[in-house]
Amino acid sequence: MTLSDVMSKMLPPLGNDGQDAGNPPTMPFWDMRIAPDGRSTIEQRWLDAFSLRNVSGDATAIWMREFPGAVKAVWFNILPVGWVGEWHPSPAPQWVVPISGRWFIETQSGIRVEMGPGDIHWGADIAGGAVHGQIGHRSGQLGEVPCVQLMVQFDSAADRSVAVF
Repeated sequence: MTLSDVMSKMLPPLGNDGQDAGNPPTMPFWDMRIAPDGRSTIEQRWLDAFSLRNVSGDATAIWMREFPGAVKAVWFNILPVGWVGEWHPSPAPQWVVPISGRWFIETQSGIRVEMGPGDIHWGADIAGGAVHGQIGHRSGQLGEVPCVQLMVQFDSAADRSVAVF
């Protein structure tokens, strides 16, 4: 798949602005999974099922989307300039959100996606097999500054369905 193929499938930044209580917002995210052919692949999809909820006390309701499953760990990662993680599977089903800097993911299907602040990534390529000696995906830091990320990992293989949309 070429970059133009990936770009043609990219979604707009936000499904709507959330001002209409009868029209829940949606937002794009990058979904990395194992394809039916056993290789890792990634595509952009819509995160939906938001509902208006009060976060605490008398705060005005905001749009929230809860996920089932036990959280295994919450990590803050810093990818140093030049860091590359050669072929590896995701260590657990996980959300990765870049806070600053940029990074990339390259899948076994040949798709490379570059992400920065505002992008959201779901990694669930845990069961991927070796394809031409490659397992999982490659990832790495981009640019002149480290990439700072927030990563939320889920506890068990059963939680892979956390992000079934």
